[in-house]
Amino acid sequence: MKRCKKVILILSGALTTLPMGCSRQPRDLPPVELSTENTYTNNHYVPGAGYYHAHYGNWFPYPYNHYDPARGYFAGGSWSPEAHTSALTASKPASGAVANAQAAHSALRAKAASSTTRTGFGRSATFRTGIS
Repeated sequence: MKRCKKVILILSGALTTLPMGCSRQPRDLPPVELSTENTYTNNHYVPGAGYYHAHYGNWFPYPYNHYDPARGYFAGGSWSPEAHTSALTASKPASGAVANAQAAHSALRAKAASSTTRTGFGRSATFRTGIS
């Protein structure tokens, strides 16, 4: 279990406790191994790649049959006024779909690992005493 450091400040007689460095970072994103040999069900989610649509054998940005009142239902990369119906609820993706999803996930992991999120005051808090 990760412990959070805390800073206690006394400002104008008020006692304040601030958490420092406790936010979960996206760089904790584990790798995924996708394969053309595996069967994936509708809405199998891969961070960076999206949701798997079994009927289309690919990953998309919205879940299968996601509904938006302004656009309708989303399936296979397009919007429709009615929900898509298919008896197929799981399938094996093509090699190109796996390669694209794996690359998108890897790119998200690389971006998350290179980003730095700082918590605490840093240089943004400057206290002035008014004494010259």
